[in-house]
Amino acid sequence: MVGSAGAPERSEPAVTTPPSTPTSPADTHGIDPHVFHRRWAILAVLCTSLMIVIIGNTSLNVAIPTLARDLGASTSQLAWMVDAYSLVFAGLLFTAGTLGDRYGRKGALLSGLVVFLAGAAVATTAHSAGQVIAARAVMGVAAAFVMPSTLSILTNVFPAHERPKAIAIWAGISGGGAAIGPIASGYLLEHFWWGSVFLVNLPIILVALVAVGLLVPTSRDPEEQPLDVPGAVLSIVALGSLVYGIIEGPHHGWLSPASFAIFGVAVAAMAAFLTVESRVAHPMLDLKLFRDRRFSVASGGITLTFFAMFGTFFLVAQYFQLVLGYSPLKSGLLQLPMAIVMMSLAPQVPRLVARFGAHRVVPAGLSSTALGLFVFSQMTVSSPLWSIYLSVIPLATGMALTMTPLTTLIMASVPLNRAGVGSAMNDTTRELGGALGVAVLGSVVSSVYIDRLSSVTAGLPEQVRQAAESGLGGALGAAERLGPDGAALADAARQAFVDGMGTAAIAGGVAVLVAAVAAARLLPRGGVVPPGAHPGYAGSPEEGAAGDVVDEEVVTPSPILD
Repeated sequence: MVGSAGAPERSEPAVTTPPSTPTSPADTHGIDPHVFHRRWAILAVLCTSLMIVIIGNTSLNVAIPTLARDLGASTSQLAWMVDAYSLVFAGLLFTAGTLGDRYGRKGALLSGLVVFLAGAAVATTAHSAGQVIAARAVMGVAAAFVMPSTLSILTNVFPAHERPKAIAIWAGISGGGAAIGPIASGYLLEHFWWGSVFLVNLPIILVALVAVGLLVPTSRDPEEQPLDVPGAVLSIVALGSLVYGIIEGPHHGWLSPASFAIFGVAVAAMAAFLTVESRVAHPMLDLKLFRDRRFSVASGGITLTFFAMFGTFFLVAQYFQLVLGYSPLKSGLLQLPMAIVMMSLAPQVPRLVARFGAHRVVPAGLSSTALGLFVFSQMTVSSPLWSIYLSVIPLATGMALTMTPLTTLIMASVPLNRAGVGSAMNDTTRELGGALGVAVLGSVVSSVYIDRLSSVTAGLPEQVRQAAESGLGGALGAAERLGPDGAALADAARQAFVDGMGTAAIAGGVAVLVAAVAAARLLPRGGVVPPGAHPGYAGSPEEGAAGDVVDEEVVTPSPILD
């Protein structure tokens, strides 16, 4: 059958209208009328599910000082409490996205929510840092099924011309939720024990489970792709060993045999992963995608955006509480402006992209993020709040400007029936960036902190010295036990932490600024146009992508991927 423009008719996703439906396809843009008319309600449910994942990832940040004190957790253990979630999440995303495409995205979403509920409930009973890390890993497994499902379902229930707006709202929730989590956690820590931070999601999950069951349609890839088990295993080994090496580097020594061995495993696993993916018939990650500048540049941009965001959140929570002495609740509330900026600005970004092009908006956003990090590097042990917001606002603005167009560009690079894979790639870059942000910036802080504090701790008893060098929380606890004699140690530890934080922020700012220059040079000119929005799009048997790029006057259709 041939469409009105003479182009072959596109294959229908699972939610499309059958030919016998009396409703005109023009009215619902080829989407099942029952789905089409409740698409915004579905988006609300998807955003609620997304919020669960984001809050679960960031709510722990405010509790880090409390965990350091109550569980005696070291800086490395604190980083792993954050990274265990992110690493498992990132490592399983491709597998989870593939399973969702093959067996049904609604089922993947529901399964993820149930497992997340169980993991959060178990985390509340943890009695050691190791147990918290294990519980967080279970929650990461669940999140790997939830987050890609939300974006892939979104791309299937919205018509092409509305898809960028829906993605913008999704991205705004993603960014804003990262700042809302600490507020809820701060309130709970003010009134309950630290385990309550894991309970904040339970009522939301229960509501989401009911809403997903009632409103969200089932969709899947009509072509059942076999699972790439070797690729999944190798990706987990590569990412896990890489971040483990970064976290433990300051403690083992960056040039120690242990560090070389860990990074050697990471390099070998990554090389094996790339080899396998280039040879198997149905790879978990089709390496041909990286030939598309939209996909490769957008993936790198999102990685560095979340590198900056999660790394900053990790440091800000400790800075507010341990250096400036704010309560957990006040610390969370101080991050509210970031959520407000991101959630209010993100829905407006598609208009900016339409007017100025992604090649201008994205570099501007990355530059704003870098500016925020550079300003943050100038914070002191007594910085006023107004100076902190000179950093926070540019950070939030930059993240809002980058997340929407970069996410849209990634989804524009994959066929609609493989939306789970595209969503998984988008989410993997986010989580890998977030995990590396916490690991790298945390490691820089730890290295500088230990170096600057060594002259003060040299003459202290061994137990006190070890506690002080384990992290700022440990140093303040040791100083408190020393009584009046501990004041000098506490002051030196705070200054050493701020010095390390400043160095880490500069390093992050430089990395993001380099990304801004690369994005300005490499991103295609023009805006992102959904398939079907212009007559030059012919469609494909694999379904259209989330958007096509208009380069000046020339329409460049999405590539057809086997």
